[in-house]
Amino acid sequence: MLIGLVGVCVFALTLPVSKLAVEVFNPAFVSFGRALIAGIAGLGYILITKSPIPSWTILRRIFLIIIGIVICFPYLMTLAMANGSSSHGGIILGFMPLLTTVFGVVRHKERPSKGFWFASLLGTGLVLTYALIQGSGSFSYMDFLLMTATIFSALGYAEGAELSRFMSPKLVISWAVVIALPINAAVTYITFQPNYLEAPSMYWQSLLFLGLFSMYIGFFFWYEGLSLGGISRVSQVQLTQPFITLICANILLSEKLEAINFIFAALVVFSVFLGKQMLVKRVEQTKQ
Repeated sequence: MLIGLVGVCVFALTLPVSKLAVEVFNPAFVSFGRALIAGIAGLGYILITKSPIPSWTILRRIFLIIIGIVICFPYLMTLAMANGSSSHGGIILGFMPLLTTVFGVVRHKERPSKGFWFASLLGTGLVLTYALIQGSGSFSYMDFLLMTATIFSALGYAEGAELSRFMSPKLVISWAVVIALPINAAVTYITFQPNYLEAPSMYWQSLLFLGLFSMYIGFFFWYEGLSLGGISRVSQVQLTQPFITLICANILLSEKLEAINFIFAALVVFSVFLGKQMLVKRVEQTKQ
């Protein structure tokens, strides 16, 4: 749980930092550019460790990770940041733990108890209630972008976590970003504009953070936590991410932080604690 929480703290900065980056760069350049940076870092790691090319069975799983968290989630999330606040976006991403659990159940034969489902639905319900209160009872175009993004992200989280049971989490994310390098390099080149070179250094630093931490190093901790503690249980730590994001958005972007944020934070953290106590059965699988 604690290892997974480290990853969540890294990911919590993603929305505010992405919001800062799209003030100057277009969403496609930010999302594919950050993946390009991660890919370069991943290539360096693979060369240093002399990691062999994975088997076709593993590569098929890695392709799902690429679709989920290297391409679709970053682009949809960054596009959403160009249309709204990172604080609001952070709350909508509260869907992710429940969807990660669903993928864990369907694809990897985890068997959460009824009590666990109750705790998971309670936490997600709290997040949705908060979003509706903040949105005056309705969802926006930004909300739908983020909801779609969470589906792809949950797929990538669950697939990467299961694969991390059989190989190093560092290699899982490294191979994902390296295999996607040609696509990310091409789109980054196409969407680059000469005036970006004149952008203040903090915007380039934001892009560098997104590439090295949000797209790469954060997954070292996240995948390892999920693989050690189980997808269903450890994914519940991510219910705290919206509220960590709120605090980060307030510090970095001066987005307003209200008392209702702390009330819902306490309730959601309680649901995480409740879910941690519930039994989750896993059907063991043999190494591929």
